[in-house]
Formats: sequence, structure tokens, C-alpha cells
Amino acid sequence: MKYTITLLMLLLVLRAFPQSQEVLDKIESAKIALITQRLDLSPEQAEKFWPIYREYSEKQREIHQDFQELKRNYRPNTATEEESKALIDRGLEIKEQMISLDKQYSERMLNVINNRQLLQLREAENDFRQQLMRRLKEQRERQRDQFRDRPLNDEIRQQRQQQRGN
Repeated sequence: MKYTITLLMLLLVLRAFPQSQEVLDKIESAKIALITQRLDLSPEQAEKFWPIYREYSEKQREIHQDFQELKRNYRPNTATEEESKALIDRGLEIKEQMISLDKQYSERMLNVINNRQLLQLREAENDFRQQLMRRLKEQRERQRDQFRDRPLNDEIRQQRQQQRGN
């Protein structure tokens, strides 16, 4: 569940970028491909499984967005003890909601897939999250390296040369 929350958070962060819908569509397609391959779903299973899984994912996203909204409005430097306690309590309620949601949808999915496939689903979700995190880290490193290694324009280069000479 922790990994699902991390993935949802990551997807929400990615929505902030201009090309976000295209990026999100690619991420979702890659996730579907990985899960389909790992679970080895029959056509009949896939037809029944994906609507349940999409509904489950959407409900997870809604729960997470509610909590993110609370966190955005929380100001630790000015919050009262009561406000801090309320945020903690709401965080625990949300964890309980996520566990309840996992139980509910696991039962529904088990009407379509078997126990082995459900375990493979959880493993595929975790693997996908790790791959996504690794790729994002690599992308950030490439962007950082490109920024660091980009050629300086003449004016900045001259200013630096003058500073070194003085």
C-alpha cells in the first residue's frame, strides 16, 4: 500500500508539468503492459479485471488527493496543537481507508483472478514503482548534467574571466 501511495504521489507531481497528460498516458500504458504481462491474463480475465482495477486506482487517487489537500493547507510554523493533531488523525483515517479499499478490491479481483495472480499484481505494482522512480532519478540527473555542462554565453564567460583576473 505504501508503494501505491508513493506511485500516486509521483503521478500527481507529474501532472504539474506541461506535457503531463501525454506523460501520464505513457506511464499508464507502461503500467498496464507490465501488469498484463506479469499476470498472464486471459482475454476473459482482462475484460473483467481492468474495469475493477481502474476503479480501484481511481478511488486510491481520490483518497490520496483529499489528504494532499489537507497537507497543502497545513502550516507547521503557525499551526496549533489541535490543527496538528487533526492532521495526524486524518492521516490515520486515510491509512485505514486505504486498507479497507485494498481489502474490498482484493476480494472483487479474486472473483476474476486467482490468489497467485493477485500476489503477482502487488509485486508488479512495486516493480513498476521502482522502475518509474529509477527513471525519474536518471532523468533528473541527465537534466542536472545538461544544465551544468551547457556552454556559457559570451557575456557570462567574459564576466567570469574578469573576476578570475582581479
